[in-house]
This record gives sequence, structure tokens and C-alpha cells, in this order.
Amino acid sequence: MDARLQQYEDKMKKAYEYLESDYAGIRAGRANPHVLDKLRVDYYGTPTPIQQVGNITVPEARIIQIAPWEKSLIKEIEKAILTSDIGINPSNDGSVIRLVFPELTEERRKDLVKEVKKKAEEGKVAIRNIRRDGNDALKKLGKTEVSEDEIKQLEDQLQKLTDKFIKDIDVLMETKSKEIMTV
Repeated sequence: MDARLQQYEDKMKKAYEYLESDYAGIRAGRANPHVLDKLRVDYYGTPTPIQQVGNITVPEARIIQIAPWEKSLIKEIEKAILTSDIGINPSNDGSVIRLVFPELTEERRKDLVKEVKKKAEEGKVAIRNIRRDGNDALKKLGKTEVSEDEIKQLEDQLQKLTDKFIKDIDVLMETKSKEIMTV
């Protein structure tokens, strides 16, 4: 890989990783602690990730249990969960909070697959935009310091890179869709 294309590869990798982390937050019937990744709790006036104020475990396939290190945080954690878009009501026994994930209906699974496909398409658009920026930069380069043949080679390499990441996104989307549709 040409060093001049490294920055575009890095940007494409970041776009792919962003999509990957976005998918981690989509629940697929089983309890996945990553659905809590974006939630923040007011901890002495500072928005703090839930993972940093308590112990998160998955005691059963469809239950997430949060044991706050300070009992006073139970109300704050419940509030953060209720105001989020997780769509699950927390229950607590005074010392731990439990999130019970219901079985997903067929219709809800299909909606989630549509959401997964939409996010994949957004990821592909981001990759293509990075390719476009790269091609524009290469054209400017061609006016000054490098030959047309070299520019053509660089554009081909950039296209191969784009194809690779688009294919990776397709594989990621298929995997997540299968996971969601598996009962």
C-alpha cells in the first residue's frame, strides 16, 4: 500500500469500526452488556459511563444485572436507563438493577434487520465519500509532481481498498442480520 493512501485506509477503518460498535448496541434477543455502552449516569455532577459506576453481569441469557458500587446510584442508573432508547424497564431489589430482555417478536426482528441494513448503507456511503476525497487529492497531485500512470495506479489501489471495506461491511451486516433473526 502506497504511503499516500494510508490516511484514507485509516479513515475507512474508522468508519468500519464505528459501524461495528453501532451494531454492538443493537440488541438481538440475548442480553448484551454493550447496549449500555452509550448510557451516562450523573455521578457527583459528572456524566459517567455505567460501566464505571458498577459491576455489569449477564447471569442468564436474557438478563443484564447491574450492581452499583454505591447504593445511592441505583436511582440515577434507573433514570439513565428509562430515558435511553433501550426500551426496557429496569427493576431493582435495593442493591442490584435487573434488565430483563423480552423475546423479540418476528416483526421487531424484521425492523431491527432494516435498521442494520440502513446503518450498513450509511457506512458504505462514508467509505465512498472517503474514496472520493482520495481521488480528488490524487487528481491535484497529478497536476504537479507525479505521472498520470502513477495516479492511475494509486486510484486503482484506492478502489481496491474501497471494495475491500464495502465487502467487509456486507459481511458484518449479514452476520448481524442472522444473529437478529435467530430465535
